Amino acid sequence: MTQVHILFALIRKELMVLLRDVNALASLFFMPILFIIIMSLALKDIYSPPVRGQAYALDVRDKGALADEFVQRWIALRGAPQATPTAPREALRSGALRYIVTIEPTFSEVLSAPNTPSGIQVRLLADPALNISLFSATQAELSGLIGEIRAEALQDRFTGISTKGGQAIRLLVSAERLSLGMHPTAVQQNVPAWLIFGMFFVVNAIANLLVQEHDNGTLARLLTLGVSPGVQLLSKGLPYLIVNAVQAALMLAVGIWLMPLLGGDGLSLAGIHWGSLILLLFTLSIAAVGMALALASVIRTHAQASTIGPILNVLMAALGGVMVPVAIMPTTMQTIAAYSPMNWGLEGLLAVLLRHASPTEILPQALALTGFGAAMLLAAVILFKRRTR
Repeated sequence: MTQVHILFALIRKELMVLLRDVNALASLFFMPILFIIIMSLALKDIYSPPVRGQAYALDVRDKGALADEFVQRWIALRGAPQATPTAPREALRSGALRYIVTIEPTFSEVLSAPNTPSGIQVRLLADPALNISLFSATQAELSGLIGEIRAEALQDRFTGISTKGGQAIRLLVSAERLSLGMHPTAVQQNVPAWLIFGMFFVVNAIANLLVQEHDNGTLARLLTLGVSPGVQLLSKGLPYLIVNAVQAALMLAVGIWLMPLLGGDGLSLAGIHWGSLILLLFTLSIAAVGMALALASVIRTHAQASTIGPILNVLMAALGGVMVPVAIMPTTMQTIAAYSPMNWGLEGLLAVLLRHASPTEILPQALALTGFGAAMLLAAVILFKRRTR
């Protein structure tokens, strides 16, 4: 038999072994799916905080016209308030209310005065567990609305031209997030993130298989029969390229069809460049399988296989933006993340899914992943030869 025939026979053997290993299949397919579902649903409001529908109260201590105007507009923006509690801080700590807006007695007088306003006139007190994005959005909306009301009051006072209704200033500003009709959601972050994590998780399966074949003498017998170390490594790596392709298709399907059924946002692939997606997934698979083969060639026991690979994957995921988005990391951590292969893949996939990037635009990430995978494969060959001497 030629080396090619031997290679195909070994690939068939590896696939049969994998299909019989229920635990390995569960870790490769169902674990990333569970992460996608749990993290997407748990973080849904982090990426798209619901500004309406939050339980809040208004403590209005001013009876002036401008205070009434503020209350009407705030209710129009945020919905009806709850009754003002007798113990506001306790209501916030218990979670009964998310925030309380207090209007001081001199609110109308200060806002309508021509001189520069002085002293706090509106206080925002929030639940300690309130999402920071929602807190910032509420604070910004309060400031904007107060500025609007003051501008209208001064214009009415000095020109006699009323702009009551709050539309004059807002009509001067247009805000649009350019994303080809797509707004980043928890699903769009978590599907590519955990897809990448699942692809790199093949290290556990490959390492356990190599340990088992080393212990039962299979590796030595294959070498005795003239099967080269390179062919043995290829026979173990190529099946996992197929596994990674199935993983990717399954994770994307979960984002597109399952997440909306579970109450999450749906993932849309409409308008994406399919060549970019396929290129990035292929290079990601090369990087993942290459790293898995290199690590598997070093690992000597099942205990090491069950700890070293998963721990390394978790560290790479934590540093690479899989568990925590890079955008909210401190500058130092963002610099570190730029060296993680998982981050290269994640940035590329987000560019494809959100900006519909072309193959040329994601070429830097694809080349980096390919280079990393090639280096890992070379290291795997060297380490595997040493192991089988």
